[in-house]
Amino acid sequence: MSEQTREKLLEVKDLHVVFGKGKRAFEAIKGVSFDIYKGETFGLVGESGSGKTTIGRAIIRINEVASGEIRYHGERISGKISKELDHEIVHKIQMIFQDPMASLNERAKVDYIVSEGLYNLNTFSSEEERKRIVSKALMDVGLPPEFATRFPHEFSGGQRQRIGIARVLVMQPELIIADEPISALDVSIRAQVLNLLADLQKEYGLTYLFIAHDLSVMRYITNRLAVIHKGRLVELAKTEQLFEHPMHPYTKALLSAIPQPDPLIERKRTVLTYDPACHHYENDPPAWIELEEDHFVLANEEEATEYRKEIEVK
Repeated sequence: MSEQTREKLLEVKDLHVVFGKGKRAFEAIKGVSFDIYKGETFGLVGESGSGKTTIGRAIIRINEVASGEIRYHGERISGKISKELDHEIVHKIQMIFQDPMASLNERAKVDYIVSEGLYNLNTFSSEEERKRIVSKALMDVGLPPEFATRFPHEFSGGQRQRIGIARVLVMQPELIIADEPISALDVSIRAQVLNLLADLQKEYGLTYLFIAHDLSVMRYITNRLAVIHKGRLVELAKTEQLFEHPMHPYTKALLSAIPQPDPLIERKRTVLTYDPACHHYENDPPAWIELEEDHFVLANEEEATEYRKEIEVK
């Protein structure tokens, strides 16, 4: 699908996020830019502390933006916005959190947990309608409606994450930010939750920003993938394109660390390391360059020349 026929749902432009003030200020996000198109699953991958979750929390207006801007349907949603627009963003952009237990109120029943957004925005006309919406959301995530009378501690990790997804669905969102939604789950349950998210996307036309550190999962669920290192995007491409022809050395290092199921291949696997100190940018600073269609890399002119030679060879 060409860019002309794709609808931009979210635009992140030169985003900077700073924590603290004065001498203690720390720039967590350093000029990040990307677009998310309607109906796609856009992946954001990087190691712990790279800034993945910080970007997601900036999009839903939890983290304050220092500079740059975030646009939703072409309208700026970062910084000060109207009360009406804020209401719409809360309704249309939702987040699934990493820890399904910590994100649920252990003292509340599932009925209230799933209904909390409905109560806050007053988006139901009667108690009967609210219960119907909750029952529908629970069935959509594979849970029987009678579970609404139970407490979170009565469920397994996978079931609790399904409750978290149901809480998102009742808001009828367009964009869902999934922040490592399977990393706290048993391996046997992860595929079930991923398949559920894929089924819901098809049924409701959802768009995902999927945040994770596991590249093998990203290959399975995402359409395009961005790699982040210490608050800065280093590479962005279609998922298969990035796996088949990675350019940036940090991307290559991440891909080399993926365990292989074949013990013979695993024994011969060489894990690469990435040392930013090896890059000399004093006289030739890096820039965000499109090397080929939809394939962007953070590189200076010398590196970009080498990357273009690699593309010609392939």
